[in-house]
Amino acid sequence: MLYEISEKAIQLVNEGKKMIKFNMGDPDQPTPNEIVEAALEAMKQGKTKYASSVGEKGLREELASIHNVSAGNVMITAGSKWAIFSLMFLLLKKGGNVIIPTPHWTSYELIAKSFGAEMRFLRTDIDSGWKIDVEKLGNLIDQKTRLIVLNNPNNPTSKVIDEKVLEEIVQIANNKGVTILSDEVYSDISFVKTKSILDFDDKHVLVKSFSKTFAMTGWRIGYIIVEKELVEKMMKLNQITLTNVPVFIQIAALKALELRKEIVDKIREDYRRRADLACKILSKTKMKFSRPDAPFYVFPKYDNLDSESFALNLLDDGVAIAPGTTFGDYREYFRIALTVPDEEIELGLKKICEALP
Repeated sequence: MLYEISEKAIQLVNEGKKMIKFNMGDPDQPTPNEIVEAALEAMKQGKTKYASSVGEKGLREELASIHNVSAGNVMITAGSKWAIFSLMFLLLKKGGNVIIPTPHWTSYELIAKSFGAEMRFLRTDIDSGWKIDVEKLGNLIDQKTRLIVLNNPNNPTSKVIDEKVLEEIVQIANNKGVTILSDEVYSDISFVKTKSILDFDDKHVLVKSFSKTFAMTGWRIGYIIVEKELVEKMMKLNQITLTNVPVFIQIAALKALELRKEIVDKIREDYRRRADLACKILSKTKMKFSRPDAPFYVFPKYDNLDSESFALNLLDDGVAIAPGTTFGDYREYFRIALTVPDEEIELGLKKICEALP
């Protein structure tokens, strides 16, 4: 449904309709000019040829230094989505099940489903502060469980997993010999302290991206930190599919890391301001919501709402949102991405409030 809404919104825009796009987590800020210039200079220098399928040495070493791991554990990928796809393919292609706390980013489900893997969803809800029930998670694990997927901070709730809860999840996974895939693409710009899976155990898998942190969504570059054996297998998968992430993009990513603190501080404050604005407006309505711990999303609930019909009808009012059913069994919820200017946030939320039954 997320992609259906997106296509309809694009079609309406192409027909001349103005649209406030709350439906996609695509930062409206431009990629910082220094990053763009680094890519241009690299292209001028001829960095446009085939290259290593595992990634450029300099970029891998810098990421290894940031995460306190060996460069041999780092692989550069075509966005975090390809990292997730590759890992799931390698671990689930021969069967097994994957445990996914919900609400969840729709790609986890669609990727696992494409391999015919069994999915076991662990529901969380707003009344518990979106807390993962560790006991229920443990009960879902059996001999066929290959993977637990965590998204920290979470899309769509923007909540950070409590440190104690995360530690308990790691202990259960270790005791039962199950790998954790921790998708931490929003962690660098989180409003609150976010513990990484690597802070607890380097046997598990970290996936990150340059997309959100550096406003580089269309550049398609991310990375995965994983055991060397899996790096080798993922490299072979790259060799027969993507070949490599373009070198000039990797050089731009290296420049982004050089400017990391400056860029991260600015983008974090931009979204903290927007989150405050959205919460101020929503608090005056009958909607139930939790204050975001991180960019970019708010995931409000409105009792008895059919969010799919609501989202489709709202397009006529010039506002695109993502219905809650995109992220699991959450029909009364919808996701708002605060990736538009402040004035559009105000106008868009006003239109949403007016359209609610």
